[in-house]
Amino acid sequence: MNTTAAASTFLDADQLDYLSSQIPFYYTRDSALFSWLPDHYTALAAPVIAYWAFSLFFHLLDVSEWKWLDKYRIHTSAEVESRNLVTRTQVVWAVILQHAIQTGLGLWWIEVTPSGDQVDHVGNMLSLAPRLSSVILAVFGEKFGSQILADKGADALYTIYWWAIPTAKILFGTFIIDTWQYVLHRAAHTNSFLYRKMHSHHHRLYVPYAYGALYNHPLEGLFIDTLGAFVAEKVGHLSTREAMLLFAIATLKTVDDHCGYSLPWDPFQWFTANNADYHDIHHQAIGMKSNFSQPFFVHWDVLLGTRMTRKDIEARRNKAKEKQLKGE
Repeated sequence: MNTTAAASTFLDADQLDYLSSQIPFYYTRDSALFSWLPDHYTALAAPVIAYWAFSLFFHLLDVSEWKWLDKYRIHTSAEVESRNLVTRTQVVWAVILQHAIQTGLGLWWIEVTPSGDQVDHVGNMLSLAPRLSSVILAVFGEKFGSQILADKGADALYTIYWWAIPTAKILFGTFIIDTWQYVLHRAAHTNSFLYRKMHSHHHRLYVPYAYGALYNHPLEGLFIDTLGAFVAEKVGHLSTREAMLLFAIATLKTVDDHCGYSLPWDPFQWFTANNADYHDIHHQAIGMKSNFSQPFFVHWDVLLGTRMTRKDIEARRNKAKEKQLKGE
C-alpha cells in the first residue's frame, strides 16, 4: 500500500479536527509569551533572569545562619571567606560583563522565527504522517497496522510532534553543550597557557558559591558558555521557545552546580550525578584534573577516565597513608 495513501486514509475528518484542536498544556497560541516582548528577546533574557534569581535564593540560604542547613553545606562559611582569592564584588562585576557579552552576541546571532499560531502545526504533523504510516505498516503488517493507524494514528502524531520531538531536541541540546564544555574545559586544564591566562580566574573560587558560577575570564565565558549554547541551538534546530527553555535550564543547572549545598530536595541534584558535590571536587586541589563534565551529565568523565568521587578521594588518601606507614 502507498504510504501517502495510507496516511490520508487514517487521518479522517475527526482525526484532523483532533489535531487542529488539541494542544499541550505548555503551549500558547500567542505569537509571544509576553505581549510586550518578542520571544527572541525573552530567550536572551531568560538565562540572565534565571541566573540572578536562583543565585539570590542560594545567597539567602548562605546569609540565613539557619543551623539546620549546616549538615547540607559542602563547606563552612568561614572557608568561603578564607580560601577564595577574589572578592564577591569582583565576582558580581565579572558575571555582569559575561551576561552583557552573551546578550549582545545573542542579539546578533538569534534568529526571529515564527511562534504560536504563526506556525502551521497541523501541516507539520501531517508531514510526519507518511513516515509514521510506513513504520507502523512495516512493523505490524498491512492489516493490523492499518487498524492501529485508524484507531491511534492521530494520537501518535500528536504525541510525536508535541512531546517526543521537542524532548529529543532538548536532550540533544544538552548533549551538545556537555560535549562542547567537556572538550574546552579539559583543554583549559591540560594546556598550561590556557589555564594560566584564562581558566585560573574561575578557580580563584576554591570554595564555589551560586553567583560565582559564571565568574570567568571574559574570553573563556565567551567560548565555553556562550558559544556552546549558540551551537546547541543551531545544530539542534531548536525553535526560539525550545532554545529559551534549554538556555534557562542550563543556567539553573550551572548555578546549582556551584551552590555549595548538597540538598536532598533539590531536583537538579536528583536526576544526574553531576551535582554540586561532584563539581566541588573539581574545585579542590585533589580533583583539579578530574570531573570536567558540565553542566548536565557525567558520561564523558566516565568514558574518558576523568571521573572522581568522594570514595575515590578516600581510597587515594588511605593508599597514601599506607605508603607512608610502610616507609616508616
